[in-house]
Amino acid sequence: MNTPDDTLDALGLLCPLPVLKARKRLAALRPGQILQMQADDPAAVVDVPHFCNESGHVLLEMESEGAVLTFLIRRA
Repeated sequence: MNTPDDTLDALGLLCPLPVLKARKRLAALRPGQILQMQADDPAAVVDVPHFCNESGHVLLEMESEGAVLTFLIRRA
């Protein structure tokens, strides 16, 4: 079970704000800790995996429920 150490509500924010806020929040976490982020920007489905890939963080999970996307990201 991947229990988040912190959560980020990025609902209502448009690209690039969800990724920018995730970057800032992840910087405050220790390596290996997990951030759960919710976003409803359709671009997040592409932006968040790309951000994780580029920055070395691990995208553990990506779920969608209606328009809401939930991401679990492990800090590098």
